[in-house]
Amino acid sequence: MTFVETTIFGGITVGAFLLIVAALFVTLAVMMLYRAILGPTNQDRVLAVNVLGTNTVVILALLGAALGEPWFLDIALVYALLNFLMSIAISKFTVERGGVI
Repeated sequence: MTFVETTIFGGITVGAFLLIVAALFVTLAVMMLYRAILGPTNQDRVLAVNVLGTNTVVILALLGAALGEPWFLDIALVYALLNFLMSIAISKFTVERGGVI
């Protein structure tokens, strides 16, 4: 693991800044988990799960950039494709069962 050593904002490194932003996205994902579990409708739950997947992709990309590990970006790309396919499958399942209002 190698951090990016360029300094910004009064001495903080770019790698440390990206890790702070990734921690912020983790916090937002935990808050979105509330909506995924206790959403009043199924559409709220599906949207929350989709946002959680997108946050996961962003977190993986930030970690890959901060740590200088390119394989994090490969995992993020595969996870983004799986997240897209999952949202299409859930939407198709919801429409076929008549859950769309």
